[in-house]
Amino acid sequence: MHTDTERCVRAVQSKDARFDGWFFTAVLTTRIYCRPSCPVVPPKVRNMTFYPSAAACQQAGFRACKRCRPDTSPGSPEWNVRADSVARAMRLIRDGVVDREGIPGLAARLGYSARQIERQLLAELGAGPLALARAQRAQTARLLIETTTLPLAEVAFAAGFSSVRTFNETVREVFALAPGELRTRAARGPLAPATPGVIALRLPYRAPLNPSNLFGHLAATAVPGIEEWRDGAYRRTLTLPYGHGIVALTPQPGHIACRLSLTDPRDLTQAISRCRWLLDLDADPVAVDDRLRTDPLLTPLVHAGPGRRVPRTVNGAEFAVRAVLGQQVSTAAARTHAARLVTAHGVPVDDPEGGLTHLFPTSQALAELDPESLALPRTRRTTLTTLVAALADGTLRLGTDTDWQRARAELSALPGFGPWTVEVIAMRALGDPDAFLPTDLGIRRAAERLGLPATPAALTARAADWRPWRAYAVQYLWTVDDHPINHLPT
Repeated sequence: MHTDTERCVRAVQSKDARFDGWFFTAVLTTRIYCRPSCPVVPPKVRNMTFYPSAAACQQAGFRACKRCRPDTSPGSPEWNVRADSVARAMRLIRDGVVDREGIPGLAARLGYSARQIERQLLAELGAGPLALARAQRAQTARLLIETTTLPLAEVAFAAGFSSVRTFNETVREVFALAPGELRTRAARGPLAPATPGVIALRLPYRAPLNPSNLFGHLAATAVPGIEEWRDGAYRRTLTLPYGHGIVALTPQPGHIACRLSLTDPRDLTQAISRCRWLLDLDADPVAVDDRLRTDPLLTPLVHAGPGRRVPRTVNGAEFAVRAVLGQQVSTAAARTHAARLVTAHGVPVDDPEGGLTHLFPTSQALAELDPESLALPRTRRTTLTTLVAALADGTLRLGTDTDWQRARAELSALPGFGPWTVEVIAMRALGDPDAFLPTDLGIRRAAERLGLPATPAALTARAADWRPWRAYAVQYLWTVDDHPINHLPT
């Protein structure tokens, strides 16, 4: 979008927050870059130039605005819609892969050479993988500086910097303040932490956001031991590269309140990324709803509760296992089966609040279980054990960087994987916004009540007009039934 100067200028002059994250405005006279909704007086048009990423602005020598904090704006929704190499690379960079594995690790995961990835990112985003990772490290450093009491030297390494000197130089260059000055400013404001060891932050999103189906779904399907709804917050345990964590997510006007407790602060970047992915916070709800409103049968559903998101997962392998356990059984039964696995094979954790007890079992741990110990039909046992074996040996990978169509083909080749299981994994684990569930019982009931075609083939053909947002259409269709997934718990 940053190449459409006229459209960008209109967005900046109207301070349209819907475009935050789509592009960034750099001011040639002040050498500062802002988000489109910056509250300051818009600069003259001749002094504006536009970039596709904060990293490109920083690489061009611009500093982040202290008023609108463009480095904390929602991520571009484009990376959630696309499944090409650039989109997959951006999702991996957002997960901190470059910091942990370097550019060779990023390229290996994508199946391209490092040079090819560099070329593709430069062409689309105006910055290579190192610059993009550097911008993310700067944002993580700012969060740690402002929301924790960690010594600044520890902040540097926790944010992914290789040295304190690089950390100091980057923070000064990006924010025009030294790390100590950033902490002093934050101490005068509302960001000071209330609980030692807890990182409290706000997760921004594009309005509108309807929390009912999002948090209602997560709470209704929560597996005891690893998830719970408590005091208006969804809480769960997280398995992370350097340790584990516990997160509490609370819907608030204009943001999601996030409280993270981590055993290793180096996991902050990925923990935030997983929480944003879980809640689908980088979606563009206006674009989605505008498309679905073109169907007169969906229009009343969209008007009744605009801004529905797709509830996702923090771990693709975990969700695939839970999807198999949920085949042809009720939500309560699926939770019971999953809770037994968690108790028997999950790693115990300490929760100061007492509600969470385990991490979800790894694929390697589940690959060693005795199939006869599972209270499942024999065919379902075969499906589950085949799945966890493929996940454990790496022949099947289900991550944010996974190619959607390839994953569908690999899942379909496993015994017991029908269209419903494959598509629900594509929707919630892989993040495909166009995944569709025509055989789902709730969708069939909604189709009958709304006058949509009844057979899966006819309904799929009818749903072609909803593309590429059929996964969001599923969320609206599910509201036709009065099911707990559609309501925030009281």
